[in-house]
Amino acid sequence: MTTSTHFPMTPAKGPRMLWARLADTATWLTPHSLLALVNRVAIAGIFWMSARTKVEGWFTISDSAYALFRDEYKLPVLPPELAAQMATVAEHLFPVLLVLGLFTRLSALALLGMTLTIQLFVYPDAWPTHLSWAGLMLYLVGRGAGSVSMDRMLGIR
Repeated sequence: MTTSTHFPMTPAKGPRMLWARLADTATWLTPHSLLALVNRVAIAGIFWMSARTKVEGWFTISDSAYALFRDEYKLPVLPPELAAQMATVAEHLFPVLLVLGLFTRLSALALLGMTLTIQLFVYPDAWPTHLSWAGLMLYLVGRGAGSVSMDRMLGIR
């Protein structure tokens, strides 16, 4: 008899067997491609909606967006005008790429960096929200876009 570091392979019976079947069914119903697609659209929606509050018309950065970066956000190192422009472009570009599933890992990583910046320098008490965003983005960085994506069509991992 050999010893194993794994749990013994006792056949599941009764409630454990039912639970195992339910778990297998849940796994089958939530493949990576579905999870990745939902994560991509969810994160894209959050950042796209934020981006649209910073512009007037199609893509004119509003005075209120500049004021927000100057008076409330007060990021270190970057001038508020540059930070407002960078954030507005990033919040428009990366969500579109995520919805398309194009350069998904890079896009999720860029938005994760923005989230970390927001958490550390702007809204440190908003960690529950930022942590939930990070969970979605970390999945995409680690696993990629899934089969319903331009990344897959182009052979980009």
